[in-house]
Amino acid sequence: MVVHQIGEALRKHKAELGYLVSLEMGKIYEEGLGEVQEMIDICEFAVGQSRLLNGATMHSERPFHRMYDQYHPIGIVGVITSFNFPVAVWGWNAMLAAIAGDVVIWKPSSKTPICALAIQKIIAEALRQNNVPEGVFNMIIAKSSVLGDNFAADRRIPLISVTGSTEVGKRVATIVGKRLGKTILELGGNNAVIISKHADLEMTLQSVVFGAVGTAGQRCTSTRRLIIHESIYETVKERMVAAYGNLLTRIGDPLKKDFLVGPLVDETAVQNFVNAIDTVQKEGGKLIFGGTRLSGSKYPSGNYVVPAIVEAENHYSMVQHETFAPIVYIMKYSSIEEAIDLNNQVPQGLSSCIFTENLVEAEKFLSETGSDCGIANVNLGTSGAEIGGAFGGEKDTGGGRESGSDAWKAYMRRQTNTINFSGKTALAQGITFDF
Repeated sequence: MVVHQIGEALRKHKAELGYLVSLEMGKIYEEGLGEVQEMIDICEFAVGQSRLLNGATMHSERPFHRMYDQYHPIGIVGVITSFNFPVAVWGWNAMLAAIAGDVVIWKPSSKTPICALAIQKIIAEALRQNNVPEGVFNMIIAKSSVLGDNFAADRRIPLISVTGSTEVGKRVATIVGKRLGKTILELGGNNAVIISKHADLEMTLQSVVFGAVGTAGQRCTSTRRLIIHESIYETVKERMVAAYGNLLTRIGDPLKKDFLVGPLVDETAVQNFVNAIDTVQKEGGKLIFGGTRLSGSKYPSGNYVVPAIVEAENHYSMVQHETFAPIVYIMKYSSIEEAIDLNNQVPQGLSSCIFTENLVEAEKFLSETGSDCGIANVNLGTSGAEIGGAFGGEKDTGGGRESGSDAWKAYMRRQTNTINFSGKTALAQGITFDF
């Protein structure tokens, strides 16, 4: 009931929240609305999921015994979120934690605190109406130098969920691991799209361009690499350049409907973008579009850039690194096996996809020898995920899962139970122990 009412409160304020996300973070208004919709959706999902917190019943090897497992609340869940999704990721975690019977302490990014404050304000009324203590959903706004290592080290918090860079995740995991606490880690991505010679290029280009430049390349699922079959490489490159050229007049104020690409979040992000372009060219990469910073009255914050396309090799250090900005690296392949190897030959393992109408290629990509990412799509881009599926990745992405499917299990502690109704003592494996 409470989670449902939180969802309805968010729905009531969807337009204002979407505006606030766009204003504070910089993504276009339509994306801001989409992010708020994710919170609404996860509330609906969690309400249904609350009736499905199921354990399994097992037959015991001992006569007249019954075995089953069940799940109990884990207690307090610490949720650390990133600036790029200032509200949705809180919803993924907090709503599942709520149906699991947990209390949440939310540490939002210090770059986007106003969105977090708004959420707390909105949900407070739903809590009051149901006599739920406000402390069920807590929030602390502080820089990591004030609330960081000490937060992760606190033994009163059995689970810490972190969305952020791989470096941040490794630091938190090390601290939490020392006290044998639990973590959900949703970290960096270096997501590739394989474009087969059997691909529908119209559909492919629509998905790829949004994946690469949507949210100004500041999604963990943003498309970072295009692995293109050599027979269509020049065609795809030309069409990508043309598409990016059409975007030049669509970069600007994210609150205005005509624009599709907003600013990067801050000056540090811009410098990372500029440095990455410079470094990859020194490594041998060829800048074929964009890569510059925009200035003038149309770009008052100074944080606007022209999305970049760079021809590069997969082994370049900058290609192996996730730059949280709109840079896409393009490269060739000759066989599906080579393409899959290129997809997998990076430290990260979040999202991946292949565009192909060839069933064999699609099945190879999804097989145990295919993509090593937590998300693998066919004819669907890397960016954007439905709340019904568990979200997360492998390798340097951390291995955690948030949101849908059976991700609720991470927010609970598991217990195995055996009931003896035989009236006799019976040990497992047929052991006798007489004394």
